[in-house]
Amino acid sequence: MLTRSGIKIPKLVRFIFSVEIIFLLIMSLLRVLLFLFFSRQGNHFTGVLPAFILGLRYDLRYVGILGALLLITGSFPWLDPFQTVRGRKLAFFFTGLGAFLVVFFYSVDFAHYSYLSQRLSASVLNYLVDARISMGMAWQTYPIFRILLLLIAGTWVIHRLVKMTYERVRTLHGKAEAAGLPGKRDRIVVDKRDRIAWWIVAFLLIGLSIFGRIGQYPLRWSDAFTLGSDYKANLSLNPFQSFFSSLKFRKSVYDAEKVKAALPLLAPYFGFGTETAGGAGIPAAAGRGDSASGEGAGVQGELGNAFVRNVLPRAGALASRPNVVVVICESFSGYKSSMWGNPLNTTPFFNGMCQKGIFFDHCFTPSYGTARGVWALITGIPDVEVSTTTSSRNPSAVDQHTIINSFDGYDKFYFLGGSTSWANIRGLLTNNIKGLHLYEQQNYSAPKIDVWGISDKNLFLEANKVLKQQTAPFFAVIQTADNHRPYTIPEEDRQAFHSINVSKDSLRQCGFESNEEMNAFRYTDFGYQTFIETASKEKYFANTIFLFIGDHGIPGDAGAMFPRAWTDQRLTAEHVPLLIYSPGLIAPQRISNYCSQVDVLPTLAGLSNIPYRNSTLGRDLLDTARYNGKALSFIYDPDQGVIGVVRDGYFYRRQLKTGKEEIVSVTGNEPVPDAVAKGPLKKALQQLSDGIYETAKYMLLKNKKK
Repeated sequence: MLTRSGIKIPKLVRFIFSVEIIFLLIMSLLRVLLFLFFSRQGNHFTGVLPAFILGLRYDLRYVGILGALLLITGSFPWLDPFQTVRGRKLAFFFTGLGAFLVVFFYSVDFAHYSYLSQRLSASVLNYLVDARISMGMAWQTYPIFRILLLLIAGTWVIHRLVKMTYERVRTLHGKAEAAGLPGKRDRIVVDKRDRIAWWIVAFLLIGLSIFGRIGQYPLRWSDAFTLGSDYKANLSLNPFQSFFSSLKFRKSVYDAEKVKAALPLLAPYFGFGTETAGGAGIPAAAGRGDSASGEGAGVQGELGNAFVRNVLPRAGALASRPNVVVVICESFSGYKSSMWGNPLNTTPFFNGMCQKGIFFDHCFTPSYGTARGVWALITGIPDVEVSTTTSSRNPSAVDQHTIINSFDGYDKFYFLGGSTSWANIRGLLTNNIKGLHLYEQQNYSAPKIDVWGISDKNLFLEANKVLKQQTAPFFAVIQTADNHRPYTIPEEDRQAFHSINVSKDSLRQCGFESNEEMNAFRYTDFGYQTFIETASKEKYFANTIFLFIGDHGIPGDAGAMFPRAWTDQRLTAEHVPLLIYSPGLIAPQRISNYCSQVDVLPTLAGLSNIPYRNSTLGRDLLDTARYNGKALSFIYDPDQGVIGVVRDGYFYRRQLKTGKEEIVSVTGNEPVPDAVAKGPLKKALQQLSDGIYETAKYMLLKNKKK
């Protein structure tokens, strides 16, 4: 067709764009209705405008999927809705199905939100397990007949609008052709060129709408939780986004009976039910099978505040309201570093810091992987999601209490050289840390060097620029990334940092696969040195606690540096350094108690004289009066489906599927004595492993912020 401007838009493309506009307007109208009917917090429209704008982008994604189906199928001549009856029927089938899904999903979504104040999630599928009870509840609660009539009428109206649009496009093109276009031969050539050009334009626009943004990462559900409130996040989402984002998590369940049974066993280790707890106690009854929404069928009660400890400042805490800087060190494997005598001496500067600070040499991350490590540190909960995903990607777990918020009067900062869209970390951070100042690659003047953003050295320098300007106390997290493939060392640092090359045999004996990996590991030490030497010249340094911890280790052969269990049972994948460094505030010591990432925030709060509410599995590692003799590290390997505990010189682990158990020494290569392998210690470790695992699953869904 010729438009007034002379631009020729093919009938198929015009029809697709028109259909997308219809669906987009309907979904936007439904969002307005949600706002009007469920604005329980008294929100004004101007205050939620960013939620509507973000919601439009979510709607464009699913409208774009419908457009892609129409564009791809209609591109074949025998399926073109304007050339064949078959093509027209197929186009109407897709649009009719889309209309039905919109009305159906939004109907269920409105009912779900009315009941739980949460957008529709895949956890509703768990009700199918007890379908008879669930249907009875729905029949007695909701006007089922009216909902069915709405479903039929709404689908018919939308489908009718689409048919009217189809007829209008066909009629307009017919009139334009009848008004007189160039000759048939010329028209065929021109129309083909225009058709291809418009197909490309339509394909790119639809692809952009599905991806959601121009950038490295697509639009994700977690972007909704950067808006500052759960209500705005829920308002911006649509039921398609919330449902399909949570689909893989609908089996995220815990057994409340097992959690309740584990509580008295875990209490001595974690302080549950002690004098620091506020209202803690075990309820009379608890059901089982709670779903990701916390509303599983058959649940008779909740565990309530059984895990809550309101912790007051302890003796030995600092009175100076120190600043806090937490450095999450990418892939900081213990056996690859200098602190345990690696012959390549890869981290000499960090080793020197360990001799001047409180160094924990038996720290094990709860799991392997950066996203799981960040999660454990921020929330205090081991990430026990299945191997195919992480808790940071679970919409049902995005609402989390964190002890960082207990640092009242502190400015909060998070620095990452790349993007927090990775693994939906942005949602975890911005939704749960009050007043967070988030810095990503676009916020720095330093250039991006690879997929992970700017270099670690420049990340430290950029963070220092911000921190040295602060007048109030601050809590900052700096997350590094260079010790990761592709192992980039910036050209600007190649004179100050000297790469070395060693033989393959030496690399293998020292736990490295290549010189590139080994030099990237050495470059991390260069970054730490640059940071500390630069920060030490600033006023904030003297009153700052620096805590360094690895996000995870790297599985590999630790050789003779550690007992064989560290290699054979993959403890190298979780063993990392944990260092608290503040030469002017704390005395140096080396501590060999077992500990974990979940212990970081309680330890920092205790050291900083901060009262805090602890509702997870973290402990103050320096509170020896409470936890002396109760040191342990829980480990979950999602890839192998293994849970275990390191305690009293032994590592117990069990296969979740097969139940196969084993217990090994982590202090030497000697066989485990029968008194241990078949005695009460093994049973205690087995109970601790199961109890922590089940409790962690519960906490992932129940550790809501106040």
